[in-house]
Amino acid sequence: MSARAVLCAWLVVAAMGVAHAIDVPYLTGRVVDDAEILKPATRDAIAATLKAHEDKTGDQVAVLTVRSLDGNSIEDYANTVFNAWKLGQKGKDNGVLVVVAPAEHRMRIEVGYGLEGTLPDAIAARIIRDRMTPAFKANDFDRGIADGASAIVAVLEGHADALPPATAAAASPSVHRSNSLDDAHNAMPWTTRILIGCFIFGIIGLFTVVGVMTPGSGWFLYLFLIPFWAMFPVIVLGTRGALVLLATYVVGFPIAKLIVRSQPWYTKAAAELKSTGRANVGGWVITSGGSSSGGSSDGGGFSGGGGSSGGGGASGSW
Repeated sequence: MSARAVLCAWLVVAAMGVAHAIDVPYLTGRVVDDAEILKPATRDAIAATLKAHEDKTGDQVAVLTVRSLDGNSIEDYANTVFNAWKLGQKGKDNGVLVVVAPAEHRMRIEVGYGLEGTLPDAIAARIIRDRMTPAFKANDFDRGIADGASAIVAVLEGHADALPPATAAAASPSVHRSNSLDDAHNAMPWTTRILIGCFIFGIIGLFTVVGVMTPGSGWFLYLFLIPFWAMFPVIVLGTRGALVLLATYVVGFPIAKLIVRSQPWYTKAAAELKSTGRANVGGWVITSGGSSSGGSSDGGGFSGGGGSSGGGGASGSW
């Protein structure tokens, strides 16, 4: 099997292994306070507000607080719960889910397809920033969630003027998106980052070493691995750390390759590859078409279904 096929198979396994199973709570009402951060009176008041809105418009708005995201991103968690709960009317997709994870200091407003025009990402971000975050920073979850839910209802009922004017920071969605990867990185527990880092760097590090040591297809692996070194380390190191690591790889690989090329075993392997089409490098049988380890591995695939939310909305932290 070629080195490229082996790499693809490993990366499919990596993507499957990093994902954490999401435990979807039972939908017991319009407010599901699994984290137990709301007073009973607050829960009842929010539920009454959301019920009145649903009776008036048909929109289904729900609130969920969770003890922990268990290593998942707030975006994945909210989208999974939204689609499992099937919020909104069939064919209208007019549902909204507010998720608050106090342990990770993360929150999200997940918006169904049918309401993305009425409650766009920019407005959801303003509600998080202006209504929920200040209260959460003061450890007042009752006020933050109640104010957030009321603001969502106001916007859905056509009273967007109830929100404060957008600030310069809110008018720049590109800045918000550029920080989202770092937000996810900062929210991830350090133990999870270590485990994921060992897995990711073990995979792409192995194939980087193979690329350095392999005549012929080594330069193909160098180019092929650049996007993986650019993206996967972000999960563990954040954007700045990933940029430093990418620059190290881009510069370091050619230098290491030039050093290795001067070694007698490399020269011998290159000559064998040229004359016979095969060479043995560190237990890897290199052929003119790639490399193999003598074993076999079948690549896999996966398929996923769509959902009624589609990932629209906004996330935040405090």
